[in-house]
Amino acid sequence: MNPRADGARGVQEFFAAVRSGDRKAFEAAVDRPALHADLRGQLADVGRQYGLEVEGGASEFSLDRLITPQAFVLVDAKTGQPLTGPPSLAQIANSLKISDRGHVCLMTTTTRSCVLRFTRHGGVWRLTGMPARQTPIALPHYPRDRT
Repeated sequence: MNPRADGARGVQEFFAAVRSGDRKAFEAAVDRPALHADLRGQLADVGRQYGLEVEGGASEFSLDRLITPQAFVLVDAKTGQPLTGPPSLAQIANSLKISDRGHVCLMTTTTRSCVLRFTRHGGVWRLTGMPARQTPIALPHYPRDRT
């Protein structure tokens, strides 16, 4: 198994679910418990920066409101404009940082920081980490591939 190619296909499937608005496919592509933990930690860190400690952290309802297809905005790194079509495998593969065979991170081209983390469980790649605030995800400009 090539983690870059396999991970890129998994990330592409996630973005296809985002783009289509298919709720069932979107839910299959996210790991809500992992995302809740990730987002809860980020929000607690922000609160601590301002001297706030919130007992129990953010509610499940508020966290679920962050995990929607609308939270993911893909833009062309060159123009900053929203992508007009789904990202190609080349765009995704060239933006992945491979941690190991079961963990990949989608790096934004503009800041070279990890914006989305995916973990492979039972042969399926699922989103396990994302920013707590909506962040445009800048992908490199590549000609469309044939996928």
